Amino acid sequence: MAEPTFTGVGVALLTLFDEAGAVDVRGTIGHAKRLVDAGVRAVLVAGTTGEAETLTEPEREDLIAAARQELPKDITVIAGASGSWPRAAGARAVTARKAGADAVLVSPARGGVDTRVLYGAVAEAVGDASRVIGYHNPGPLGVPGIEVEALADLPIGAIKDSSADPARLLQELGSWNGRIYVGSAAILSFAGPLGAAGALLAFANAEPEACIQAFAGHVGAQRFLTDLVEAVRKGGMRALKEATAAKYGTSTVRRSALS
Repeated sequence: MAEPTFTGVGVALLTLFDEAGAVDVRGTIGHAKRLVDAGVRAVLVAGTTGEAETLTEPEREDLIAAARQELPKDITVIAGASGSWPRAAGARAVTARKAGADAVLVSPARGGVDTRVLYGAVAEAVGDASRVIGYHNPGPLGVPGIEVEALADLPIGAIKDSSADPARLLQELGSWNGRIYVGSAAILSFAGPLGAAGALLAFANAEPEACIQAFAGHVGAQRFLTDLVEAVRKGGMRALKEATAAKYGTSTVRRSALS
């Protein structure tokens, strides 16, 4: 069985849809298998990159269950389980665990919900704080971030930090003993050699090998990712799905773009 947290590079998995906007479970998990074969060590299902806000609860459960059933047992399956208030996040986390997730990724909630209360509810619901990964990504999500000073008081085993802030990463590494994952492909060759546990990346959908090499400190691989970093910065999900399709022939349909 996979550990609740991992080391190395994981992928924040795209959810693939058919032309009508239906979830393509087989295609999505097939893509995950391909990335595992390329060397990724964890798969995040139904996260921000997976267009989680467009998924129904049964669709989330089906994707999580299929990932756990189809991927090797030593690959950590993580499920997005954020909620708008503590009880909702706790319930979603429990559902994800029952579907087979080894760990859950949870953002702070909008609306001034106390972060300690939120993560406390999730940890209590799943019964194991080591299986809870906090998510620091305050800009795109419209939710508050997680202050570095607050980490020691939160019942979480790890954090995914998508800020791309090297100074913040240094502060985390120097002051907290939980596992730290970077969510930005722009600082991989900085984060890996400095001691981050790993990376959990949207970019690994399109360039898993380069992400793995960059995290290992390969400067050439880091520079190779520049064009993709810029394309996704400008084009968002559309650009990421197009880059992935160009390499693997996957669907470019975005449910969030359908009428």
